Amino acid sequence: MRYALPAAAITAAAAIVTSALLAACGSDNQPAAATQPADTVNQTAVAFMSDVHFENIYGDLKSTQFAGIPTKDGKNATIRTMYAQLTSTRLFNENYFAFRAALDDAYSKGLRLVALPGDISDDAQPINIDGLTDILHEYQAKGMRFFIAPGNHDPNEPFDDDEAGKNDFLTKDGKEQKIYAVNNAACKARDPAVVCTNQLMEQGYDKLLTKLAEFGYAPNKNDVYWETPFTTYADGKYSYDAAAAAADLSKRKFEICSEGEGGKYKVAGKTYSRCASIIDASYLVEPVKGVWLLALDANVHVPNANFDPANPTAFKGFDNAGDAGWNKVQTHKIHQMEWIKSVAARAKAQGKQLMAFSHYPTMDFYANQTDAMKAVFKPGAFQVTRMPAAATTAALAATGLPLHIGGHMHFNGSNDYKDSAGNYLVNVQSPSLAVFGAAYKIVSYQSKDVIDVQTVGLNSVARHNELFPLYQVEYDYLQGSSAAGDVAKRWNRSILDSKSYGEFTRTYFGELSRLRFMSDYWPCEMKEAAMSLDARQMLILSQLQTKVTLAQLKDNPSVLPITATCAAKGAASGDSVAASQLTADWATATAKAEQVAAAANLKLADFAKISAYEFYGDFHRTVYAGELALRDMGAERVAQYKVLMNAFPASPAAIVKIGDQLSDQNPVQVAFQSQFKQVFAILKGLGSGKPSDHFTIDLKAQKLSNASSSALSFN
Repeated sequence: MRYALPAAAITAAAAIVTSALLAACGSDNQPAAATQPADTVNQTAVAFMSDVHFENIYGDLKSTQFAGIPTKDGKNATIRTMYAQLTSTRLFNENYFAFRAALDDAYSKGLRLVALPGDISDDAQPINIDGLTDILHEYQAKGMRFFIAPGNHDPNEPFDDDEAGKNDFLTKDGKEQKIYAVNNAACKARDPAVVCTNQLMEQGYDKLLTKLAEFGYAPNKNDVYWETPFTTYADGKYSYDAAAAAADLSKRKFEICSEGEGGKYKVAGKTYSRCASIIDASYLVEPVKGVWLLALDANVHVPNANFDPANPTAFKGFDNAGDAGWNKVQTHKIHQMEWIKSVAARAKAQGKQLMAFSHYPTMDFYANQTDAMKAVFKPGAFQVTRMPAAATTAALAATGLPLHIGGHMHFNGSNDYKDSAGNYLVNVQSPSLAVFGAAYKIVSYQSKDVIDVQTVGLNSVARHNELFPLYQVEYDYLQGSSAAGDVAKRWNRSILDSKSYGEFTRTYFGELSRLRFMSDYWPCEMKEAAMSLDARQMLILSQLQTKVTLAQLKDNPSVLPITATCAAKGAASGDSVAASQLTADWATATAKAEQVAAAANLKLADFAKISAYEFYGDFHRTVYAGELALRDMGAERVAQYKVLMNAFPASPAAIVKIGDQLSDQNPVQVAFQSQFKQVFAILKGLGSGKPSDHFTIDLKAQKLSNASSSALSFN
């Protein structure tokens, strides 16, 4: 099939804003922001906006059963519940406004090239992809160009899923509504509680690349150059017509098997099973002379035990790509690795400004704290299964690729890798627009060897509170219901007092931590301590030396708010002391803590401002936002955390266990000092990684340098 590019796409690069366009309306019939063009247009800088997770909050579900929530201005809000948002690692609704704000800001800065490293949608549903396309067309008409790389949410599976749906759309009564695609079992059974519409199906590659063709997946007549991993041009001569022919989806497929890539990459003597033909959506484009954007499809959908050779396009026959990432590319997309090496070599030889981007990180995204996090938290916590292996990073660096911008983890961060052969690869994690630390990156080459990276935060977002009255109805319903399921879904109403998008996402992350992360990631006794102690109590506990045990806390409960609930019962030793001794020992530790705080020109009493809720919220905000989280904390809180990071004993006493469980005969301070010394060491590492706000990459010197003199750090 051939792509038919709209005229707007063909002329987009040269389009000039007019007053009429500034008054244009978006897909929600709301006036687009009257963003003024910059005095100068930066033709070569690129804005990277990752993990938009766009949901068309005023989209048409095309259902007679449910049209959404009628609003006072005549629209229908097709939104998810606040509870759904507060227990997800991405927002579903407000990022609609954040995306517009990011586009407006980029446009006002003179940026015209925008790269979207995957997860552009909620789950590639027609209602969302169509709504996103409307917005991209709107900004494309102003002169912006868009380049998409696929993420694991678009597509969720390589082929259409017509059974998908969501359980948590919000009704006008504040309740949840299930909405599924028509082939879902509940729809086939005519369940009256379920709304059925194919606007909620999840589209595969074929539909997505056809709908989104003009956003990089197919060539534009204004492009200097365009190719795919499978492209060959006669006599090496580029032409738009030849590129358009190469964009045909039938020419962009490779064989994938359960054991690895098939075709010419099959290893002699090795057995291959469950083989299928799948699209690789990767492409290389030169939208303006000298700039090469390498959009990499690092999705690897491995055929699984449900794969049916008689029905090879059935979506259930493939694994989701979420945990696979670049690790699986090494074995299942060998052709792509070879192509990357070719592109990198040609870019270097031709002096092109190469910027590669995909949905997945190419190296450690936890500021090299991954091993420590595995040792401290629950198995699998913090999605460590998504971590690229060291061998994967080495293989990517060996291709000669200098720069990669990734997403997927919704993190802000940077890391680099150099090998003995002189290869140097920098990975920049572009944060999501749908979480705390919402931001986009501006990447521009200052010279052949120096790249400038700026992080633009989205604190102020127009209309961020537009849906708050609808959430109030949900809140009231949950507060008024005595059903156990509803009681469990109650959330903190203070989020509806948010005065900005930045404040909204900050509170969202506090609630996400409380409602999900603490139970999912933190071992029992660590969760209790983190959710009970303020920073003042933590500093005192770091200095405490007592023989009073966890089992005795019940006999002197007024000193500190932790218990032996998470501990196994052990036999008391002969040298035990009275529980009342804890009061005196706590007083001694308090005096020591006051001295520790004073040495840093701080007051112990002020540490109490960091409540338990603030502490564990700060921890998770730093996991996601890195350097940006410290900016949110402010200098005083950063200084307080630095005191805690250095307050613990050099060698904490070993924890006594009964099997795998903490013994209640441990002295009160032992588990805390051992475990939270590591927690604060991880926090320090996460907040002191490679520069990730405004920095430069020197490819020749092979180093990252902070370009901001005001950057905060835990170092």
